[in-house]
Amino acid sequence: MSENIFITRETVDGADDGPLADTTVAVKDNISTEGVRTTCGSEMLADYVPPYDATVVSRLKDAGATIVGKTNMDEFGMGTTTETSAFGATENPVAPGHVPGGSSGGSAAAVAAGEADVALGSDTGGSIRCPAAFCGVAGIKPTYGVVSRYGLVAYANSLEQIGPLAPTVEEAAALLDVIAGPDPKDATTRDPERDAPYADAADGDVDGMTVGVPTELVDGADDGVLETFEDALDDLRAQGVDVVDVSLESVEYAVQAYYVIAMSEASSNLARFDGVRYGKSGGYDGNWNEVFGEAREEGFGAEVKRRVLLGTYALSAGYHDKYYKQAQNARAWVKQDFDEAFAEVDVLASPTMPVPPMELGESLSDPLTMYLADANTVPVNLADLPAVSVPAGETDGLPVGMQFVAPAFDEATAIRAASALE
Repeated sequence: MSENIFITRETVDGADDGPLADTTVAVKDNISTEGVRTTCGSEMLADYVPPYDATVVSRLKDAGATIVGKTNMDEFGMGTTTETSAFGATENPVAPGHVPGGSSGGSAAAVAAGEADVALGSDTGGSIRCPAAFCGVAGIKPTYGVVSRYGLVAYANSLEQIGPLAPTVEEAAALLDVIAGPDPKDATTRDPERDAPYADAADGDVDGMTVGVPTELVDGADDGVLETFEDALDDLRAQGVDVVDVSLESVEYAVQAYYVIAMSEASSNLARFDGVRYGKSGGYDGNWNEVFGEAREEGFGAEVKRRVLLGTYALSAGYHDKYYKQAQNARAWVKQDFDEAFAEVDVLASPTMPVPPMELGESLSDPLTMYLADANTVPVNLADLPAVSVPAGETDGLPVGMQFVAPAFDEATAIRAASALE
């Protein structure tokens, strides 16, 4: 059994009946649960117990689900391996000695290890899809606005979405059916028109579908990952899919733009953790700045400090236009590129991650390598699109995921394409 999947194991019973009755759910530890510790994987919130439920947690309970614990995660969602957690790294249950991906690594590991039937994660730049790929499970990153973020501890508000992880695409879609929908507590939510439940789209019927493969998201991928990806494309062709190459020139700049935007928003969001409003106290001696600094020095780990510093720098008076404004321009270009691609194809496909799961400890000393591993997932968040990661096979005994990206609010098409591989 994989170690360190949960930060807090606690059972919370839901309603007596509902669509998720007899279903156990693991919840990422940045999603608020009333009366149950919610740490965000950080020493800063080691003792924080929320007084309310996130909207998604209320919906789980109403649907009859049984919550079995809060899962380990990269601190405040900042990481690709679930190794930056203040509570220690999580091991990949299907690839011992390797990372489970991140930042929702505990949630993916809980599903892969059978510790929960399904799980909730959050995805700011791939944090559901990456661990889904690395742990050999299905994960859905919904369109921005489909799922309420009320009760999600913010990292980068304009990018992140809560979404499901499950053994199959259909089970993930059924969980999405429960948590999706408008919420008066989150003004960014909306009610997209759909003809049927998301789970109904997992019918594998892809005959006549056109799948675009962005050459920029395939170039540079690991040889074993590419081989598995090509085999999966052949599987789709055999089911009547037309596979064509497309170009997304802007994705060359997507990782840079993503990290400037995400770190800038993190710098702003994490200002509340000052030892007064939230988090560890910095003591009561000296002036407020010293107390504030002491609290953050003790409470935050190295990766969080790195991102807050870089984000504060990017937003500072002399550099706002040079970095943050440029990143927003790049974001608009990424959206435009996707729009043009979807004029020609129904869905886009790429390897979810360009590499198989890294060995534990391998990428911690090289943050840049970790950031670049997100190259295939971050463009989707910049463009506010839905995406599904589904197991595509293995390379050298390690799981490989395939990502399907659909137009905004067209989760059904991505779900249908992904289900055809199962």
